[in-house]
Amino acid sequence: MTQTALIRPAWTPATIALMVIGFMVFWPLGLAMLAYIIWGDRLDSFKADVNRATDDFTSAFRKKSGYSAAASSGNVAFDEWRDSELSRLDEERNKLDEMRHEFDQHMRDLRMARDRKEFEQFMADRQASQKKNKKSGSVPEIDG
Repeated sequence: MTQTALIRPAWTPATIALMVIGFMVFWPLGLAMLAYIIWGDRLDSFKADVNRATDDFTSAFRKKSGYSAAASSGNVAFDEWRDSELSRLDEERNKLDEMRHEFDQHMRDLRMARDRKEFEQFMADRQASQKKNKKSGSVPEIDG
């Protein structure tokens, strides 16, 4: 996901508008959008956990039922080679999953840093405008 995504799990004008429209059209849609805004960053890890649990469940089912996706070919050397290649591919997939998780975390950190910078800039601009308004005397003082 890029930082410029229009609909991302954050309080952007687009997500707020979708949430409001969702509440106006059918309240569960608005509630779903609110949940996405609040907990959407956790969605990637949730999907990975669900996929891992599903894989574990199906592999356990295959083992219990005696069904093996890699049935014996009758050639012991080929079966050993195939098993070693499959385990190597599983290791590579696990490495890629870990790298993807690290990259996702990096992107979340960058997004948080950008949001923090934008907020600090907003606060600095706000304080500067308040100081300017105090100095210019835009509000007349009443002497009593």
